[in-house]
Amino acid sequence: MYENDIIALSILNNMNTDIRCLNDERRDSRTLARRLSRLAAAQAMYEIEITQSSPHEVVQAFFSFSFASINDYDTSSQVDALFFKKLVINTVHDTPTLDPILITALEPDFTLHRLEVLLRSILRLGTCELLSFSDIPAKVIITQYVEIGRDFFFAREPALVNAVLDQIARLVRKSEI
Repeated sequence: MYENDIIALSILNNMNTDIRCLNDERRDSRTLARRLSRLAAAQAMYEIEITQSSPHEVVQAFFSFSFASINDYDTSSQVDALFFKKLVINTVHDTPTLDPILITALEPDFTLHRLEVLLRSILRLGTCELLSFSDIPAKVIITQYVEIGRDFFFAREPALVNAVLDQIARLVRKSEI
């Protein structure tokens, strides 16, 4: 069993290129900040479920510690705190809506509550983003959560994340997929 501490991670390789225009730098910085926000959100969702803490308390704890365990040391990128907060709060608030969608997307052999807590959290976050963050392309969301799955799991879990979120995207974002 895991401790209630925030899992400390150092992720992503140096994404710098020799020549990059200012717009690319801004986009890459924002993309990386959102990537780190999603990673922090997965950790927060895990903590919320394991400790039965209030999402507002957990979000505040992440803010209090300035996301100390979440950063990209190669680029000094930071978490997009507003995106992180909206993602966590929306996911917790919308869980009664998200879970039936996830149950429908899972194979009959899988049940949502038999999945490992972190995997369930990743799927809920991805589903929430597909439903609530229409400004972000579905393929970007799916790719980001598959990568987060790879950060934490080494077996078939990332493929499950891909299959489930792809199926949900085909239902809720038909025009994009």
